[in-house]
Amino acid sequence: MGAPGPVPSSAGEPHASVMDREEADRALARLGAEYEAIETSLLALQDHAGRRLLEGAELTGTTQARWAATEQVITLLWAHFDVYTAALEEARELRARRRWPTREELVELTELLCGDAIALPDSSTMADATAAVSELSPTLTGPARLSERLSLKELVERMNGWYAKTLNVVVAADAVWSALPARIDLLSAELQRTRSLAHSVGVRPGEHTAGDDLERITAELTSLRAEVISDPLAFWTPAASGSSAPGGGRPDTARYDREARALEDVRREIEAVLAVRQDAERRLLQLRDVLSRADRTLTEARHARGEVLAKIAASEVPAVSGSPTALHEQLAAAADYRRRSQWHRLSPLLDSLEDRAEDELLRARESLTAVTAPLAVRAELRGRLDAYKAKVARHGMAEDPLLLERYDAARRMLWSAPCNLRAAEHAVLRYQQAAADVLVPRQAGSDSGSGPGSGLTSGSGSEGRTDHRGEG
Repeated sequence: MGAPGPVPSSAGEPHASVMDREEADRALARLGAEYEAIETSLLALQDHAGRRLLEGAELTGTTQARWAATEQVITLLWAHFDVYTAALEEARELRARRRWPTREELVELTELLCGDAIALPDSSTMADATAAVSELSPTLTGPARLSERLSLKELVERMNGWYAKTLNVVVAADAVWSALPARIDLLSAELQRTRSLAHSVGVRPGEHTAGDDLERITAELTSLRAEVISDPLAFWTPAASGSSAPGGGRPDTARYDREARALEDVRREIEAVLAVRQDAERRLLQLRDVLSRADRTLTEARHARGEVLAKIAASEVPAVSGSPTALHEQLAAAADYRRRSQWHRLSPLLDSLEDRAEDELLRARESLTAVTAPLAVRAELRGRLDAYKAKVARHGMAEDPLLLERYDAARRMLWSAPCNLRAAEHAVLRYQQAAADVLVPRQAGSDSGSGPGSGLTSGSGSEGRTDHRGEG
């Protein structure tokens, strides 16, 4: 049900002189219309859904205090309305005595309709209600006093102020009850679904932080709903603009919003754990493959180190570490978590293992590269020596005694075991220099258009590679 409209303002201004018959009739007509509007508003307030809920609820805190005062004010409103009704009836009876009222009757009508002719009752009930008005809204102008006299206009203005404050309490409570409990119930239903999903993936209180968060959110929503039902006005934020319209403000949803965000965070975390369950086997297989490749690479590095130590002399060969035992143990623990459906524990372990396994494979590859570096140097020197020999042969100088001597010396060093890389490199350089000394004079007299491939240093390491025997 919508909120009833405010009591209309009083009709007619006080007259400085006695009203005539027409003025009195117009004033009575306006007062009659005003009476109908006031009665309609008070009856609408009486039937308002928020008022019925407030009457039947077990209230606490702010709402209990304000509703107790509001009920007193409603009693006071009806008492004032009864006074207003009696005054209007009296004026109507006075006017109905004769068609053309006498001057004395017009003076009495003028006083009744415009003067301070309304006497408020003096009773204990009125005193209690007056105190309630002050408690509900101490800033209201014109609080009722015992045995006072008012004009009809002043009486209606006072009723307007009380009615607005009373309606504001009813509308605010109804707005909070209409907004928050339903939203809390929906969030609680989502919470139950999340709890079931969490239980299915092993997320339980005391074992996982998300399980503890779900317990806290459950307790907070239960408490919040109970507080909203018993003390709705504690969750009402008045309009910042200070609007005097009934219900000017909004429900305070800060606590609800905080728990909704917390539940969303937990839900995302549980979905991540669920994704781990669905993808666990594939990730475990990939981890086994990465660690297996790392083991094979380290085994190859150890074999290569033995070969280098046997074939290369005077070379520092780094040691090769053993297999990553700790990673294999953690991989076994991850497989055990999967068998036991402990997905919340498997998720962070898999994340850690994937990073560390990739690092271990990279380390194994770097170790193999470092160990085999001397062999790579020897292979590069062999290739360079063969390339220069092929170059010399193309120019018909293969049988030059000096070149043959230096080639044989370099070859013996590179194909012997253990190989002294420094001495072998020096021997290759000596052969290169001798080849350059022999070929440069010959090239100077040759055709300059022999092409870019005729230069001594343009040879490729793959050219003229010969099949040498007795390799170390």
